Amino acid sequence: MIDIKVFGSGSSGNGYVIDNGTDQLLLEAGIRYKDVAVGLGFDFSRVRGLLITHEHGDHSKYIKQFIDKTTIDVYMSAGTAAALELEPSYRIHIVRPFQRLHLGTWSVTGFSVQHDAAEPLGYVCDTNAGQHLLYVTDTYYVRYRFEGITHMLVEMNYAEDLATYNETHNGYNHTLHKRIYTSHFEEQASLQFIDANKSRSLQQVMLIHVSATNGDPARFKQATQEITGVPVSVAGW
Repeated sequence: MIDIKVFGSGSSGNGYVIDNGTDQLLLEAGIRYKDVAVGLGFDFSRVRGLLITHEHGDHSKYIKQFIDKTTIDVYMSAGTAAALELEPSYRIHIVRPFQRLHLGTWSVTGFSVQHDAAEPLGYVCDTNAGQHLLYVTDTYYVRYRFEGITHMLVEMNYAEDLATYNETHNGYNHTLHKRIYTSHFEEQASLQFIDANKSRSLQQVMLIHVSATNGDPARFKQATQEITGVPVSVAGW
């Protein structure tokens, strides 16, 4: 069983912990160290690594707090490290696409995604018990497909009809609307990705990074349940 705890999900800051019952992994550093520490009961003893997808502040703003205040190793792509002006060291590790990393009882594989960042990654996190969590955020397209996924932590940021309506009627910024086409998963693209990667072993889907302006959590949840037939939750809702 994989337990997922959400510290924040969205443009104001992202942070999660995944727990396989033995070891934990932190995903992103977009939430203050203090808030994460409180959420973990000030116990980082089971955390085996901090995975960063890309350099944007809502995913990396507080990374230096985690480096300074913990002994956790941090993992990211070479492009992300360069963008954050972090030199590889014994604490900061470079993830190369499809290189398998062994972090305690977790096995982690990074893969490239499409986003307006230096070298963004998604991750597959495997347990010794044969569970496979797929983590994808801040992308408009993923070219890869994965077998045997049991848990999904996947972005469903906006719906095109809602973004268009808000631009037309509510003064939604046209430039921002245009940017999300090349940076975030639209509802239908996310549903297609989820459908392509679901397996007979799928147990849980959590939708993340849902836009407060152009998203609809209830609609997104229902649509995802219809194509997966498993419990679906929406982070922060």
